[in-house]
Amino acid sequence: MKTWRSASLVATTAAVLALTTACGQDQGDRSPKGQKVGNEAPVDKGADPGDGYGSDSDSDSDSDSGNGYGADSGKGGSDGKGAGKGAARPGKARSAGQLGAWDSKKLGKVVTDSAGFTLYRFDKDTAQPPASNCAGACEQAWPVVPAKGAQAPPGVDASLLGEVTRPDGSKQLTLDGWPMYRYAKDTEPGDAKGQGVGGTWFAAAPDGKKARPGAAGGGGAARPADPAGLSTRKDPELGEIVVDRDGMTVYRFTKDSAWPMKSACTGACLKKWPVVEPVAKNDTRNILKKGFVTFDRPDGLKQQTIDCWPLYTFAGDKKPGDTNGQGVGGTWFAARPDGKAVRASR
Repeated sequence: MKTWRSASLVATTAAVLALTTACGQDQGDRSPKGQKVGNEAPVDKGADPGDGYGSDSDSDSDSDSGNGYGADSGKGGSDGKGAGKGAARPGKARSAGQLGAWDSKKLGKVVTDSAGFTLYRFDKDTAQPPASNCAGACEQAWPVVPAKGAQAPPGVDASLLGEVTRPDGSKQLTLDGWPMYRYAKDTEPGDAKGQGVGGTWFAAAPDGKKARPGAAGGGGAARPADPAGLSTRKDPELGEIVVDRDGMTVYRFTKDSAWPMKSACTGACLKKWPVVEPVAKNDTRNILKKGFVTFDRPDGLKQQTIDCWPLYTFAGDKKPGDTNGQGVGGTWFAARPDGKAVRASR
């Protein structure tokens, strides 16, 4: 009994010291570099691929704005095309082969497999470390793209291609760390019916980022630099606040705590206030690096923190520059670059 109590005390002390170090000192990015890694983040098998927090985005063809599973995927899409013409059938792990890209007027440059089918990424996945949160029924609607045999699109650095090990041991293709999928309702090359489904599924650009209009830099024009994963902007009313890669405002919840790291936003709260996923330390600009660590939440999600304070975005913000979450309930406030809450009233 004495031996057991001593071992327990040692383990508890070690855990407390580790957390103290992470939140009290600059520990750097805890996420491993490189793409060819295993499934290092827990997979939420119950993840609903279509319960996203934003409205569906426009695509070149009608997107299914339902549950995101693409139910009845054996039938043709809404345009009446049949599923027998090379459609990405559920459960079929077809090699992507030589990846390509096509220019969409609405989406910009989109990565495709060798047959011309659009490849997608899922906002509930993570790139650092690479991990997929699409399994079960989700995988039926969004067939994974195998890593074997895939070749980088022309003009794209081959080092961006990688793989992640799924729970069944299979290897899924990643682009810049993001797991790649097809959509079961895309029945013809060039279809992009999965764009914006559930506010969480988006066509991927050839470099693994979300496809964006104008990002291709047509006509030989230089492609603009990709924004940092977390940076700041000057808001006319709130001052300097944190924004994510898409320019959306990042928030703090005053009911959370930094020591110990704890989130009071769980369950239904996360529908309205999605967590900010882990961001590499070198993928930031003007952000305090102290306590810039990943919070491993009890619900299995991984959340970025600044000075150990958990970070969120707000589903009510529809475009970059919106700060509709400021002051909500007297507990939600835009985050400053040092992790503190901006309590100024709007």
